[in-house]
Amino acid sequence: MFVIRLANGNLLVPEYAVSEDERLMGDAYVEISADHPDYLRLSAAALTQQEDEERRRRWQDGDESLRREFLDYLARHGADGGWHDDENA
Repeated sequence: MFVIRLANGNLLVPEYAVSEDERLMGDAYVEISADHPDYLRLSAAALTQQEDEERRRRWQDGDESLRREFLDYLARHGADGGWHDDENA
């Protein structure tokens, strides 16, 4: 998750909930304004919304060949994935 600078200047900052045994229970974004104590530190590495959208688009475009390969595999082997072919032989 990344820190994202909103058009209004506020930041969307990742926040995590961790259990007592340190397992991740959930994560979300929270919006902080310039008066937040961590604003200056976090804003130094913040992406704009456009940069975040472009990063996501590049990531999805890069996955297209992998997605096609996976769909081809499913078409050849079905939803079971051919994992149990040796058991039926």
